[in-house]
Amino acid sequence: MATLKEVQLKIAGVKKTRQITSAMKMVATSRLRGAQMAMEAFRPYASKFAEVLGSLASKSGEDSSPLLVPREEVKKVHIVLCTSDRGLCGGFNINLIELAQSYLKNNADKNLEVSFTAFGKRGRDWCKKQQHTITDEYIGVVGAKFNFNIASTSGNKLINKFLSGKYDEVHVVFSRFVSVGKQQATMKQILPIPPIEVVEEQDNEANDVYLPEHICEPSPEELLNDMLPRNVFIQIYSGLLETSTSEHAARMSAMDNATKACNDMVGELQRLYNKARQAAITADLMDIVGGAEALKG
Repeated sequence: MATLKEVQLKIAGVKKTRQITSAMKMVATSRLRGAQMAMEAFRPYASKFAEVLGSLASKSGEDSSPLLVPREEVKKVHIVLCTSDRGLCGGFNINLIELAQSYLKNNADKNLEVSFTAFGKRGRDWCKKQQHTITDEYIGVVGAKFNFNIASTSGNKLINKFLSGKYDEVHVVFSRFVSVGKQQATMKQILPIPPIEVVEEQDNEANDVYLPEHICEPSPEELLNDMLPRNVFIQIYSGLLETSTSEHAARMSAMDNATKACNDMVGELQRLYNKARQAAITADLMDIVGGAEALKG
């Protein structure tokens, strides 16, 4: 059995760890609020933009822009991998990396030439370890405050390389924020831009829903050529917002679980300490009684 001193040191160490995990949970909770507000404020804009873009695409046709036309043969694939810079967030980064690994495994027979743009240290380190080609890396973005420029900068590079033929397809891997307790690793194609459909919502009382017809000035083709690149930027920016919010939520949950585990360990160690202390007291009493009996004899 461990000595009283050893158990006391273990209890003190676990309590200090509990203080750290509790503080990290509070920091993650505070950052989660800000990231979630930014994400929820951007979602209506992205939804409305997709609605207008779908309306323009239906008027202009599928072949109105090279960004809409899929390649006859896909050999060069680029993946934008969004991960965090730090750990201590449970299986958050593992799920994202496993999704990218799953895509590579499922397409191994196609002999694809795959390259990566890494947002975050965890994804970058994985790419280097697996010896994948990294064309760009952005550190200190996910989990921090960032603006739309980071998405437009990376998006412009992807569009130029897609138009020049260096990439046949571009996908983005990000974590979709569902709730504080659930974050879903998602892979979405952003180039060539998939067919844009206007989602028709049905009212509970009537099946006919008014869908506004957008008046275009200048022509739909000219507007579409200007809005399609912006759609790529929006997809990247939205993925970064979702991933950033998911990271804070995952870290908050992980630190909450760690704090609860520390509480359980303190309780177990306290019981162990009480047993050791009782055993020591019993041994002392036996020595005293034994000594007294020896004197009587």
